[in-house]
Amino acid sequence: MSPLYLKIVEVKTNREIPFELLDLADPSRAMIEEYLKTGTCYLAKVESQVIGALVLDPLGSDRMEIKNIAVAESEQGKGYGKALLAHAEKIARESGVKKLIIGTGNSSLNQLALYQKAGFEIVGIEKDFFTQNYPEPIFENGISCKHKIILEKTM
Repeated sequence: MSPLYLKIVEVKTNREIPFELLDLADPSRAMIEEYLKTGTCYLAKVESQVIGALVLDPLGSDRMEIKNIAVAESEQGKGYGKALLAHAEKIARESGVKKLIIGTGNSSLNQLALYQKAGFEIVGIEKDFFTQNYPEPIFENGISCKHKIILEKTM
């Protein structure tokens, strides 16, 4: 299936939150539960199957952050991540925010490429974010995930 068949819907109850998907992008359940308190979760569905998730969190009146964006491993590389990013941008524009922000690990090479191709620019680094905020070491692409790379896009 292609993104043409993708439907993105807002989560209405906590029972609908796809923790197994959110865990793909953030291995800390505590962190996920914390940003779900203020953020809004969206499900990406193909027919009735949930294949992706997105969590958006307002940061004041002029900025919004993508706290989590994930696509099921079996569905990656099919354009669904791009579609979720586009949906986040649409919501940000409709909300009147000026900046859309996303953070990812220094070892998240595919995500860094995706976000930059979508027009996000690196604006900062939070040194040692992952080593200070996560109990277990994280490794991706053979690289220790230590630092949070912050990207933003002007709406």
